[in-house]
Amino acid sequence: MYARVTHFRILPGKLVEFSLAVQSLIPEVQSQKGFRGVLVVHTQTSDPIEVEVLSLWETQEDLDATEKNLSFYHALAHVQGFAQGFPSIHVHRVLVSKFA
Repeated sequence: MYARVTHFRILPGKLVEFSLAVQSLIPEVQSQKGFRGVLVVHTQTSDPIEVEVLSLWETQEDLDATEKNLSFYHALAHVQGFAQGFPSIHVHRVLVSKFA
């Protein structure tokens, strides 16, 4: 399994709007081949609030394929208005995972 980790710095007062925007994108992302899940986590102590979006994919090829269609860029543009600057994006191989 592979994870795309996207790090955002959320503008003051925009965490709820950011969360709603991410939630609105989940149905579109779920339809992508190899999609396995998404987690959105944030720090409560920093200013600005730091948010990590972890999308999980069955294979590296599945993850890479999302960057070759407009869905990934549409999703990024949809949430970018609630963040400072451009997010950092990294791809990781998942070593251990267990979900209920």
